[in-house]
Amino acid sequence: MEQESTFDLYVLPEGCISNILSLTSPRDACRSSVVSSVFRSAADSDSVWERFLPSDIHQILSSSVSPYLPNFSSKKELFFCLCDNPLLSDNGSKTFALEKCSGKKCYMIAAKELSIIWGDTPTYWKWRPDPESRFSEVAELLDVCWLEIRGKLETRLLSPNTTYRAYTVFKLTETPRGLGILAEASVKLANGVGAEEGEVKSVYLDPRSVPSNTGAHRQQRGINRGIFRLFPWSARSSNALNPEEAVRDPRPEGQVPRERWDGWMEIDMGEFFNDRGDDGEVEMSLLEVKRGNWKSGLIIQGIELRPKENQ
Repeated sequence: MEQESTFDLYVLPEGCISNILSLTSPRDACRSSVVSSVFRSAADSDSVWERFLPSDIHQILSSSVSPYLPNFSSKKELFFCLCDNPLLSDNGSKTFALEKCSGKKCYMIAAKELSIIWGDTPTYWKWRPDPESRFSEVAELLDVCWLEIRGKLETRLLSPNTTYRAYTVFKLTETPRGLGILAEASVKLANGVGAEEGEVKSVYLDPRSVPSNTGAHRQQRGINRGIFRLFPWSARSSNALNPEEAVRDPRPEGQVPRERWDGWMEIDMGEFFNDRGDDGEVEMSLLEVKRGNWKSGLIIQGIELRPKENQ
């Protein structure tokens, strides 16, 4: 009877282990570092983390307009700094970051870079600084009956062969008005010929307005505690639905905003698979143009594109 053969990974040179780990993912490399001191040394090496950084990272860093770029003692330190501290780029019109588990690229487009109908009319929109924003200015909706926000980004800036989701990043003033109806969000790819048809999603921008007899409300109940932390006035607002009103509410279902780690809210606009390489754009839109009611109290920071989770 033949005896089973085994192979001891510990006999491999550290450089060989580093090369193997560089073919995995940032998450796997971090997990492997707890196996032994040999694996920890290999997993921390620059040769591993250089593979996890984008191939154009030097160009990205050199074009950054962030006021302060620290010196990095290792490629691993640079990687995690870019995960936790988005860099201002393109003259402050975008931010760049990395997704921590995969190392895929993330971008946020500033509100100033978006196409906002009547955005340059002071009667309808106000541009002002916000200490909680990544950008120099945010767009505050003062009063419009036609809400139309569009953005686009070249697909060459994103990680290839990756499924992305787009999010409108926003918050509300203390007295929003007219945002308790469904808006439409969409994402679609475009090239020189034209744009593909994309899914149109129904979304609520004011989390207090979600009817209690819908699946969206059941989703909302799970995040109400966070919403009330963001909007303490929402629990006592005269616009909030009481249980009796909610049961009779005939409004259709739609997606609700969720709280972000940075204190803002976001609404999922849709997803796309980036297989266009250097030839293409992704186009995103947020619209409420059907009702004709006047709306105010929406503060737009931008539109963020991130790799889809669990891919």
